[in-house]
Amino acid sequence: MKLRELLAIFWLFVSTSVAAATTQYHIDLSEPGHHIAQVEMVLPQIEPGPLQLALPNWRTGRYQILPMADGIRAFEAVDSQGRPLAWQKVRRATWQVQVTEPGEVRLRYQVHATELGDRSRHIDDSHAYLDASGVLMYDLDGIDRPLEVALTVPKGWRSVSGMRRLGPHRFAAKDYHVLVDSPIETGIHQDFQFQVRGRDYELVIWGEGNYDAEQMVADLKALVEVGGAYYDHQYPYDYYLFIVHATDGARGATEHLNSTVIQRPRWRFAERADYLSFLATAAHELIHTWNVKAYRPAGLVPYRYQQDNYTPLLWFAEGGTSYLQNRWLLQAGLMTPEEFLADLAKRLNSHLNRPGRDWQSVAQASFDGWIARGGDYGLNHSVSFYSEGYLASWALDHFIMGSRDGVGIQALHQSLYQQDPLPGSYDSARLQQRLTELVGRDPSVWWSQHIDGPLQLDLAALLAQTGLQLQWPEEQEWDLGLTTEKDSGKIVQVRRDGPAWQAGLTVGDELVAVDGRRWLGSDWPSLLAQAEAGQQVMLSLFRRQRLMELPLTLQQRPKGTPKIVPLESATEAQRQRFALWSGVAWPFEQL
Repeated sequence: MKLRELLAIFWLFVSTSVAAATTQYHIDLSEPGHHIAQVEMVLPQIEPGPLQLALPNWRTGRYQILPMADGIRAFEAVDSQGRPLAWQKVRRATWQVQVTEPGEVRLRYQVHATELGDRSRHIDDSHAYLDASGVLMYDLDGIDRPLEVALTVPKGWRSVSGMRRLGPHRFAAKDYHVLVDSPIETGIHQDFQFQVRGRDYELVIWGEGNYDAEQMVADLKALVEVGGAYYDHQYPYDYYLFIVHATDGARGATEHLNSTVIQRPRWRFAERADYLSFLATAAHELIHTWNVKAYRPAGLVPYRYQQDNYTPLLWFAEGGTSYLQNRWLLQAGLMTPEEFLADLAKRLNSHLNRPGRDWQSVAQASFDGWIARGGDYGLNHSVSFYSEGYLASWALDHFIMGSRDGVGIQALHQSLYQQDPLPGSYDSARLQQRLTELVGRDPSVWWSQHIDGPLQLDLAALLAQTGLQLQWPEEQEWDLGLTTEKDSGKIVQVRRDGPAWQAGLTVGDELVAVDGRRWLGSDWPSLLAQAEAGQQVMLSLFRRQRLMELPLTLQQRPKGTPKIVPLESATEAQRQRFALWSGVAWPFEQL
């Protein structure tokens, strides 16, 4: 027998063996108008006994338990001969099938998909967005098995995913972990493909809007160039997919292994502030391709899809990503220094107006992210691991820069990517070890003051290290320390220790009058036109359907957000620190 014939037989044997050991999924989207897909899952050789199939109870990138299984209907199981197998649902997202004979098992079920804003699943007559966590079950004992996904779609639809492509509507992944982190977008899109440094990129846009697609491509090219340079052009991907949903009633974004989905209101692209918001989101999700998808806190490795995945390090994984996003835009020339500093000033102002910063550390906020309430309680008693994590990363960057010349937080991220990549991980002790190696001194005291304890920042000192300072507006405005519903007097937040808090007001109270004059919704400051700071006024309000009055002492605060401006006496050393910190040269004229 000739060598060519032997090789052909060998590869036929290999391909047949691989196919036999592969989980096969088929998703039928041929009638998408009612938001329904028919799914068939074919498992290879399964031994007799109980077989457990599950759908995740959460999806990656969102640290919250979700009712994914609620969209599953018409579940059935058959053996290789098409004979029905007994089954029952044993947990909120787990089905148990009784396999009677060894061989192939087929599962069929229906998925209803309208959760666009959750970025888990959505099907309509123009597209389908399919995150496997909301669509495709997995065999609890076969989560590491290779798999393939094939789709049946309406004519004219195009399918994309970060997974390896086998055909126009067919993809493959080495295991369920890759599948669940590689969503599929299929439908009628605008599609743009480009290359940067030999890597392939694709931008797929679903929906009409006031975006400039060609400008988006040009700016994404600049962004990925800076992103690669940040990690010394070492990449965890060869292909990267940007999925953009220009839509209504949904906004946000989610990172995946080598792709992201970004959702924005369709008419919120054209204005400068809106477009910068889009670019910042794109930068955030691209950073996650390294920070979270390539190196990740121990509590998230491996992902456990049936339960909460706890870690005290979401402040670094998420807040640290937020900290880098605008720096990448600045270095790419997509954001001006003025815009960059204005965003930082806005974050500092929010920090100062959040009493919860004195009560909860970023480590605690990270661990409790799965149960965070937000609202009035969140304002007064807790912090966001995103926003407070940003500032903790800012302080960490300066700790590193102040400990070792010419080095900042970039070196820490590079170290984690090179030394602790998946399937490894890092915990708080390992992160401090990496810091010690980087700066040559023990960071434990700094860590206890900034990470394990509530973050108490010396803002003036931190800003001064880069030759900057906060400048507060001279104009004053009334500060009641409360927030009401728009054009209503119903209180939705009362800031701890503010005037309203001290007066005894609480969430749910409905303001109706100030000193006997009717509360005018958003125009309430006009009621105090003749008042002075320190003056006491009488608030009339309803509580539990009864009218009552409470005295409140008026206070004022600077109107609007402070600015970050250069110190008049900024030294050359401070200017060099600014360049190291921001990645761009000192942008101000000689003072």
